[in-house]
Amino acid sequence: MKNKVLLGGLAVGLSVLLAACGSKASGNASSSSSSTSGSTTKISLMQNSELLSLDNSNFADLTMWNVLENSMEGLYRQDSNNKVSAGIAESVVKPTNNGKTYTFHLRHNAKWSNGDAVTANDFVKSWQRSVSAKSKSGYNYIFSGIKNADKISDGKLSPTKLGAKAVDAHTLQVNLEHPMPYFSKMMILPAFFPQDSKVVQKYGSKYGTSSDKTVFDGPFKVTGWTGTNDSWKLLRNSHYYDQKAIHLKEIDMQVVKDANTAHNLFSKGQLDDATITGVTAQGLQKDKNLQHVQKAGTYYLRLNTKSGKTLNNVKLRQAVSLAIDRNHLTKDVLADGSTPAYTYVAQGLATDPTTGKDFATEMKPSETYNVTKAKQLWKEGLKEAKVKGNVTLELVGADDTMYKNVAQYLQGTLQQKLSNVKVSTQNLPTKSWSGKEAAGTFDFDQTFWLADFGDPENFLSILTKNNPQNYGHYADSQFNAAMTDATTSNAANESSYWKDMRTAQKRLNETMPVVPLYSMVESHLVNPKLKGIEYHPVGENDYTRAYLEK
Repeated sequence: MKNKVLLGGLAVGLSVLLAACGSKASGNASSSSSSTSGSTTKISLMQNSELLSLDNSNFADLTMWNVLENSMEGLYRQDSNNKVSAGIAESVVKPTNNGKTYTFHLRHNAKWSNGDAVTANDFVKSWQRSVSAKSKSGYNYIFSGIKNADKISDGKLSPTKLGAKAVDAHTLQVNLEHPMPYFSKMMILPAFFPQDSKVVQKYGSKYGTSSDKTVFDGPFKVTGWTGTNDSWKLLRNSHYYDQKAIHLKEIDMQVVKDANTAHNLFSKGQLDDATITGVTAQGLQKDKNLQHVQKAGTYYLRLNTKSGKTLNNVKLRQAVSLAIDRNHLTKDVLADGSTPAYTYVAQGLATDPTTGKDFATEMKPSETYNVTKAKQLWKEGLKEAKVKGNVTLELVGADDTMYKNVAQYLQGTLQQKLSNVKVSTQNLPTKSWSGKEAAGTFDFDQTFWLADFGDPENFLSILTKNNPQNYGHYADSQFNAAMTDATTSNAANESSYWKDMRTAQKRLNETMPVVPLYSMVESHLVNPKLKGIEYHPVGENDYTRAYLEK
């Protein structure tokens, strides 16, 4: 998921997100005798960017997914051990039909926050909206592999032809075009959450544009979001099927973009979990309330490879990558526990079962920082691209403090180490940034991808030729062939599948349509009385089972 930031997509993204000095993938704050919250049944949280929608069919970024993670529920959810567990489905099921059919039996006591029953049709209709060629989320590609999904996304078939049907009110059957070994992991994603079909029909295009035009099937319901304001509440959903598991009555959320502001709010007891970055994080590395949470996410530069763009030239892209000192970036600029990233696929995401090695570690390029070679490649690339005189490259990104700090570093280092180049930076509000991404009006796009599920395919598929989030217009025949084979003919063959994954990542190392910068680590200041947070390495942070000690 990136966050437009998570996405991430976020955006988008998000994010995901094992730690240098704190919790592991899931964990709790340490005990203490005092609470920064005024109530043992309410906590206050922050988001780094605005909430722009609650409609998972027509939008996708990290803030929205963070909110939906705590107010909605899909067929499955992640437990405190980061394992797939039953959600609206009664149990985790095994596929039949040689791995191509999944039959889910839904809980009869699952209800929406308005009292409506959650039905199989709510999943079917939601997925049909999301996979449609008219969907604006950029996430219709995630349904690829479900029968007819690709043709529907391309506008060649009606969404009603999707391989998902309601056998009866509480039985959902999904038919795949080929085995997908990661399918169960995908079912935790907000992209696959249901929608109350009655409410969607009532509000039409206005569905999800405010909290009062949305209903929720999770432990909490969003209230007080008008569509434009920067604070809202999540109140306990009295209709949720597992009331005993929920301890909080209220989660307050507000948008906080500046790390120093987040620290101040935490110090005043106005946030129970504050995310900090940059100089603020650097100065608080020994704070007793600090927790580092490593996520399976990668911050990177998306390079615009579209014909006519300067960075369409592969040598120029290689030069950019080799000119960046990632150790300096993480240690001195970020200083928040982040570590250098050398592959698009995040470190810690997945172990290659055919080698027993972490996928990102085994695929690390042999050369990652070489200024002399970068200068030579840059010179050759400019000649090949027939660029004379100075070249100006536009770097765009979000307007939060971390992005601004990284943008300043990139601007300085590239202008210093490469000849005849000027880097202009634009750090924009989420909506404006997303617009420039979608329109392709950038040379560099400073972004990240936060893993949706624990498989390299989740990262690599973003860069396939026809993926709607391939905003850099990367189109490489070798890369696309490896990804096609991995998700079709080789999907059921473990050895062949992982060979294809390695081939695809190696091709990215060679052609550099994306320049990995650093791995995603969240630095959290956490109320020491706040327990039960599930910090998932893959997926969003889950506060639904959290509680405050008295």
